[in-house]
Amino acid sequence: MNLGRLIMSFGDAWQGIKYVFKHEQNFRFQAVAAVVVLVAAAVLKLDRAEFVLIFFLIIAVMVLELINSAVEKFADLLKPRLSHQIEVVKDIMAAMVFLAAFGSLVIGLIIFWPHLNIDLN
Repeated sequence: MNLGRLIMSFGDAWQGIKYVFKHEQNFRFQAVAAVVVLVAAAVLKLDRAEFVLIFFLIIAVMVLELINSAVEKFADLLKPRLSHQIEVVKDIMAAMVFLAAFGSLVIGLIIFWPHLNIDLN
């Protein structure tokens, strides 16, 4: 294993995260939401399994957003020739992130609700 290459690959990964954070509003929103959720998880003292699931969901949504951003950037290179098909691909990618985020929200509500001690009666 070449340690220099490994360190460079981490640097490249960090540059990619910085680029998406700077240029993609949805990624910034998800990053802020992730911090809020993680702080809430700590304050409400979620158990280990709940915390791990919340953390996994956060990472999954953010990874999907990174994939979406990469595919969109690549698709933009092809856009003049294949505009309709590219728009369909972008819509499908956005739907993928939306479903993951919505599913994560529902699961998060199921996990957090009992810890909030809210009486609806």
